[in-house]
Amino acid sequence: MTIEIDNGSGFCFGVTRAISKAEEELMASGHLYCLGDIVHNAAEVGRLEQRGLETITHEQLATLHGVKVLLRAHGEPPSTYECARSRDIEIIDATCPVVLKLQQRIKAMYDEAPEGNTKPQIVIYGKRGHAEVLGLVGQTAGNAIVIESADELSKIDYNRDIYLYSQTTKSLQGFKHIVSEISHRVAPGVTFRSFDTICRSVANRIPQIREFAARHDLILFVSGSKSSNGRILFAECLNANPDSHLVSNESEIDPAWLEGKERIGICGATSTPRWLMNRVADFIRQ
Repeated sequence: MTIEIDNGSGFCFGVTRAISKAEEELMASGHLYCLGDIVHNAAEVGRLEQRGLETITHEQLATLHGVKVLLRAHGEPPSTYECARSRDIEIIDATCPVVLKLQQRIKAMYDEAPEGNTKPQIVIYGKRGHAEVLGLVGQTAGNAIVIESADELSKIDYNRDIYLYSQTTKSLQGFKHIVSEISHRVAPGVTFRSFDTICRSVANRIPQIREFAARHDLILFVSGSKSSNGRILFAECLNANPDSHLVSNESEIDPAWLEGKERIGICGATSTPRWLMNRVADFIRQ
């Protein structure tokens, strides 16, 4: 039996940066608040909590005063910064630069557009309630329309101008499908502009992870249940290799999966730590 860990899997730049900022502060002070899970992986969150990271909600943020709070890579709406300022909270901002640039683009587009019925609709292709999407909608004072799939396109008024953006971790194929559907529905004379704002650190992994999955007898995809890009990447693995299994850690591996397998591949989401994939490999070897 040979076991291979995918070299392309593991933390993306934004997650690596956020965790580095957290570790620097924890090394200096031994304690740090983080607004929401720093990464959508329970094992990595648990590791940092043991070092002094304390995960809090937005409700808890509003009760704190004069402390340091880390904002994770997903980004936050303007209301979070306003809350922090009003309570003398020092923000350690780990918003991913790709997400931050997208926030700024949406805010500029929304602020510059005329008020009233002629104001263009800002449409975001993304997962409703996802931390990144909440931050993007916040740039429009809550007025952006969130579309999770083509089934929700009836929410859009096709007699008004439309500006379409995407959550950075969505599927490029899914985004292109949404663009095509809207293009066919807009009324004559209506402006429709789409902006491909998908992060290539996720999109570029799709062809690579397909190839990786196809050349193994069994795939163990390691990912937290909350990871959006994890679901996208696992679906690609499953399409390339039906003998693919999604696990959050080694305890979820069924030994029967391994029977008769010669080549086992281990891969994961952009929120999956390398040490966790190594631990899965060690479990199989033992």
